[in-house]
Amino acid sequence: MRYRDLSNKEIVDIQTGTRLGILGQTDIELDQQTGEIVAFIIPNYSWFGMKKEEENLRILWSDIEKIGEDMIMIRQTPISK
Repeated sequence: MRYRDLSNKEIVDIQTGTRLGILGQTDIELDQQTGEIVAFIIPNYSWFGMKKEEENLRILWSDIEKIGEDMIMIRQTPISK
């Protein structure tokens, strides 16, 4: 699958039904050794479209449950403390 096939799909958490963002508006974290996608980084924007630098959402590639025609459905794994 190519990135352009994923671009502009909405990311939805299937556990909460929350819309998390649009893939075209995200950063991608890559494994430097393999070139594989590790995670998508979704920036958190304020009311006026200004990016809040410290509040990004990181979605692991392994959390993706289904890639559909219009959206990507994820199930986020709990973060261990």
